[in-house]
Amino acid sequence: MALVIGTLYRPEILELIRDPVERATWIDSLAVAAAAFARYKAGIPVTEIAQELGRSEVTIRGHLSQKTKAGKLVAETFEKIKRGELKITMPFLISPTAPPTADIESLRSELERLREDKKLLEEKIQSLHGELETLRSELKKKEEELRLVSQQLIVEREEVEKLKVRLSEFASQVRRIRDLASEIASTVSKLLE
Repeated sequence: MALVIGTLYRPEILELIRDPVERATWIDSLAVAAAAFARYKAGIPVTEIAQELGRSEVTIRGHLSQKTKAGKLVAETFEKIKRGELKITMPFLISPTAPPTADIESLRSELERLREDKKLLEEKIQSLHGELETLRSELKKKEEELRLVSQQLIVEREEVEKLKVRLSEFASQVRRIRDLASEIASTVSKLLE
């Protein structure tokens, strides 16, 4: 990390990365060169470094042999760190200062209020779950009643259809009786003449 940061804050690099087009390329190259250099110094073989960093062995060897500008700059930074010429302070690694006591008390009271709100909401949810179960039970009863009524309606429709058939048969018989009565009346009338 020190290699990357030390190299990034060199004046010539700061000038180069001002250009948004070049920035990503330079940062990537410096990061790869620094990672390769650190791993190489740790005794890791070049083939393994290339696999870990997702770059070709040629690229890694170019950085390590300082044939690339990024490799050369990282090597120079390493030498400066080694000689003690470059001290890197990282302000973002300093532990944060404690917030004022008033803020802590305010946050504690806010936390307590939020806990109470949470408890009330959980009770409300529990109550709503109970109501939901009651409504589900009632719905189930109504669905069963509807099913029974539907079955009864089907039976009654079948009965109505049977009665319609019987009524039709009865009407047909009545017509035949009328026709016979009419024939008998006509025959009697002829006989009486």
